[in-house]
Amino acid sequence: MAKGDDALAKKKNKDRRKKMRKEGSSVSARVASIIAAKKRRLSGRRSMCQGMCFSLPSPDDPFNDRNGKLEFQTKKSKKKPLARKNEKAFVKGKMKGTENEKAMSVGSENKKSLISNNNSGTGQEKAGVQMNGKVGRGRQRQARENVDCPSKFLMYSLNEIEKALRHEGNDEEEDESLFVSPWGVEFLKCYSTGKDILESSGTSCTTEQIAWIVSMAADIIVRREEEDLSVPTPSFLFLVPSQEEAAKVRLVCKPLKALGIHTVSIHPGSSIDHQTHGLASCEPEFLVSTPDRLLELVSLKAIDISGVSFMAVDGVESLYNGGCLNALKSIRQSISGNLRTVVFNNFLSGACVPVLQNLLLGSICRLSIDQSIPSQSACIVQTIHLCTSEEERLLKSIQVLDHACDSQLCSQPLKVLYVVGNDNNSFNLVKMLEINGYTVSVESNRNISDDDNSLDTNTKMKPVISVINLEHISSTNLAFYETVILPNFVPSIDNYVQVLTRMARHSINGNLHSFLTKEDAPIARSLTGILEQCGQAVPETLRNLHLT
Repeated sequence: MAKGDDALAKKKNKDRRKKMRKEGSSVSARVASIIAAKKRRLSGRRSMCQGMCFSLPSPDDPFNDRNGKLEFQTKKSKKKPLARKNEKAFVKGKMKGTENEKAMSVGSENKKSLISNNNSGTGQEKAGVQMNGKVGRGRQRQARENVDCPSKFLMYSLNEIEKALRHEGNDEEEDESLFVSPWGVEFLKCYSTGKDILESSGTSCTTEQIAWIVSMAADIIVRREEEDLSVPTPSFLFLVPSQEEAAKVRLVCKPLKALGIHTVSIHPGSSIDHQTHGLASCEPEFLVSTPDRLLELVSLKAIDISGVSFMAVDGVESLYNGGCLNALKSIRQSISGNLRTVVFNNFLSGACVPVLQNLLLGSICRLSIDQSIPSQSACIVQTIHLCTSEEERLLKSIQVLDHACDSQLCSQPLKVLYVVGNDNNSFNLVKMLEINGYTVSVESNRNISDDDNSLDTNTKMKPVISVINLEHISSTNLAFYETVILPNFVPSIDNYVQVLTRMARHSINGNLHSFLTKEDAPIARSLTGILEQCGQAVPETLRNLHLT
């Protein structure tokens, strides 16, 4: 009869115990038992007691699937998320990314990734440009876009343009960054008002200003895509007077192609057939063009500009001298919908007013970091009237007022201000205004707003005339007065400059009327110098008054 496995194992274990009991054993009984147990584990055999062990079900393992074995959960180390490729931080006015940052690929995928990064952040966080150049995060969803706090995409676009300009060697001032530009900060403030912008520095737009404008245009497109709104092509139009200026703008827009924003330049330097074929094969977001060539392509239906939402115009003087007034008017009429316009006015004379009236509709915001008199008084027509007596002064001033009210082009009434002295003529002026059907407000410190459209209900579109004393000029808000009349010329030329540079801040229809007599001959020379400096017409009577 063959022996069973248990009997063989029992005999084998007995032999092992005898061997360990020998006097020549080099290990103790305890160590020998540990070694034996290890050998059993390695051989896959278990002792009899191990086979008899069992476990009961538990709440964690009701079906006893684990056979009583505990499930150990190892703690996973939390890895810090890596900064995204387009995650940028501003340090001392410059943008820095991660060390492993790579160039973004061409196409709309990169633009979408930037949109998602632009949305990262809580609703309570607000972005802003500070003096040290730091930028936060935030997004405002309003009907009128408030970009007083710039978005990350706007800053990223500026950074890409700045890097490209430095690489090409076109940035003359390499030490100055676009992010610390005083003009850029003022541009953001003006754009946040929701009004059209008149840049009145008296020069054509620089590379720095072009960079800010095209970056803002790119940010407008991204904001519309965030809100799932349709983006027409083109959505941004930049009008320039010549082919050279078009190439200058095109060079600044070139880095934005990596973000999915394509720019097309149209000018008389290429054939119109070639440009028509090129526009048929692409749908550019940005369009840089001269007015005449653009009008030709629009008439041929090669391009549709009705969906343009942001437009910039440069070189008003060159466009005026080139006879582009009708072309600008037609282009403006071809654009439907809500349009925001930025005009760089380098034409400081009164002849620029008809050009700007076709481009800027409604209330405007003046932008200029130049504090000179011609820059601050742009688009304000200065008219000098020579009189022989005080009675003639009063009569002519009322005639000027009647003419201004009759010839107004807008449906809203004019905002008229009379600046008078402390003599008896002021009392006579108020009486004559009331006799002619005007309502007079003689409050000494009356500040009106842009929405103050007070009317005399008994007359047709006659405004309420504000009359203030000369002593209250400094404390009166003159920004909303479009027409200012000085029936008695101010005693000092400084008062005249103060009125000139503070009036009509939100309109391009500013008019300043001054009435002089022979008694004002001492200031005729200074007044002539201001008129010449501002490009205004100087009457011969004023020159003769200076000579006498």
